[in-house]
Amino acid sequence: MHHDILTLPPCGLATGSVRPPGSKSLANRALPLAALAEGTTTLTYLPDGEDVFLMREALQRLGLHITPLNATTETLTGPGGPWGPQARENAATLDLHLGNSGTATRILAALLCGGRGRFQLDGVLRMRERPIGDLIDALLPLCGATTITYTGNPGYPPIHIAANGLQGGITTVQGTVSSQYLTGLLLSLPLCREAVTIEVKGKLVSAPYVTMTLSVMRDFGVEIQNEDFRRFHFAPGQKYRSPGTYAIEPDASSASYFLAAGAIAGGEVEIQGLGKSSLQGEIRFAEVLARMGAQVTWKADSIAIRPPAAGKLQGLDIDMDLMSDTGMTLAVTALFASGPTTIRGIGNWRVKETDRIDAMATQLRKVGATVTTGADHLQITPPAQLQPATIDTYQDHRMAMCFSLVCLGGVPVSIRDPGCVSKTFPAYFPVLRELLRQGPQPDAPLPEFRRA
Repeated sequence: MHHDILTLPPCGLATGSVRPPGSKSLANRALPLAALAEGTTTLTYLPDGEDVFLMREALQRLGLHITPLNATTETLTGPGGPWGPQARENAATLDLHLGNSGTATRILAALLCGGRGRFQLDGVLRMRERPIGDLIDALLPLCGATTITYTGNPGYPPIHIAANGLQGGITTVQGTVSSQYLTGLLLSLPLCREAVTIEVKGKLVSAPYVTMTLSVMRDFGVEIQNEDFRRFHFAPGQKYRSPGTYAIEPDASSASYFLAAGAIAGGEVEIQGLGKSSLQGEIRFAEVLARMGAQVTWKADSIAIRPPAAGKLQGLDIDMDLMSDTGMTLAVTALFASGPTTIRGIGNWRVKETDRIDAMATQLRKVGATVTTGADHLQITPPAQLQPATIDTYQDHRMAMCFSLVCLGGVPVSIRDPGCVSKTFPAYFPVLRELLRQGPQPDAPLPEFRRA
């Protein structure tokens, strides 16, 4: 599979309308809450990426019944409380393998502590290099009789949880590495027997993801008091309750590739299902493109985008901490701007599916850009003329998707291991192909993507 190469020919236009798959971030919060909630929840617009598959598979192994109604809709009936068999001294350990899904690993690590039973959480080799220690350190003060041990490198998966419920109390969590630690912690609060106060140490990265977490919790009947992302309070006596039907909005990070295509070479590209009221911080990528000169029209339930009315996109200097996943899309969009673009606040890229700062720099240089990097920034100066190149994707879905846009520069681009997009958007290349035209006219032919 990894020897697979997909070549996209030079394209001159992106036009049409697209509804990206549901947000994996929303799905991976809604699925476990539906699995804890009282009542039956119907989840609609569920994405079919690997991360969500791994979360669903883990919930099924925990004994939850998930009934698919169609490709993107399923119902789930939760127990109205924590998971797991009642603790028995000799209870077998349940092994949960979570691939390279940071969200599933961190959310389930916290939620399993609130139940009963013995659990081992592990993943692929890269997952064993992705830190989880800050979350465990924050859970331990709430744990009561629950114990968590590292069975490999301290601070990293695999971890073993001997779960005996969560007591509550006061704890602190590190905010500077990943917002997923705080998300896991917050989601576990309704499983605590007593009140909880969480103090956040340092500046919280990716705060919009925490806003999303609180919003999903509210939809499932739990209200958390948020003091400016520095302190959070949980009042006991609240439990998750099914909202009935819960629609997963389209993934704003996945939408970013189509938004960028519209800004670079759009007749007009419309994104359906995302608009002004989106829960996802990444939706503000459309505002970044507008700052570069793109024409953006916001509606309640859609966004339309075209290139600047006159001239080229303009490079900019911007902190992308609040929407770091779309910073990668911005890095490739920068190839089509005049002047340099500096992307700051992306230090957490170094602990993602791959070290995304180094990976982006290496691949951007292949297509002709001049790139400088720092601990948490990337500066891209576009070339006078883009170069055809074969892009290494590092098993990272976002590398494959953002570099596909290079074909809009009038050169072919080859993507190694295009199948890595299955993590969040298995149908990405067919959907993209429908929007692209081989010439500047809307009636120009659709491109042929060649596999080698």
